[in-house]
Amino acid sequence: MNRHARHHALAQVGEAGQRQIGSARVLLIGVGGIGCAAASYLASSGVGHLLLNDFDTVDVTNLGRQVLFGPDDVGRNKAATAADRLSMLNPDIAITVIDERLDTAALATAVADVDIVLDGTDNFATRFLVNDACVAAGCCLVSGSAIRLEGQVAVFGPDYAGSPCYRCLYDDADESLDNCAGNGVLAPVPGVIGTMMAVEALKHIVGIASPRGRLQLYDAGDGSVRSVAIAKRRDCPSC
Repeated sequence: MNRHARHHALAQVGEAGQRQIGSARVLLIGVGGIGCAAASYLASSGVGHLLLNDFDTVDVTNLGRQVLFGPDDVGRNKAATAADRLSMLNPDIAITVIDERLDTAALATAVADVDIVLDGTDNFATRFLVNDACVAAGCCLVSGSAIRLEGQVAVFGPDYAGSPCYRCLYDDADESLDNCAGNGVLAPVPGVIGTMMAVEALKHIVGIASPRGRLQLYDAGDGSVRSVAIAKRRDCPSC
């Protein structure tokens, strides 16, 4: 009660909403700069069961922006290391580590067993697979990405019949777009995006309405956040 007193005092959450947060199951795919920030706030907010998926290991180049990791963690699996840190942050939640690359079938099984999915991965192939699994399961998806001084967040579903999906925004032709490793990123920017994703996830869990079919664009250069509409593609191969 004391830990989440500020949520209890919030009209849009209250004790009932906090109970919903405490019973929610959230799948976070990608525990990098975005995922570390999102996972930290989901854990501290009391999400009942957090499932962390990442098969990668901590590299020294990650330490500037992936704030759950330190120098002694280099070489360790990201999901397992993050789980250790998050358990210290909030020992009252359950955390499952998925330290392998999920194929289509395994991903479908994982998505079907949660209330919401957060995708903080850094490649289109994985994002498309995650999107397709969420569309098939009718599961809400929060997607985020960051590069240079820019980031973006979008919420898709769970009503994919009436709103667009990630493939309505990007398609296979976009796989050649820039990536963080090749172009760099200002360290706090992924943290901003991950925090925004955590906000959207918590809103979904407690039933605070959030417009679908909208892409939020964050520009750290001028400190702006703007929204653009995402049109539903008639020829979308997923939704």
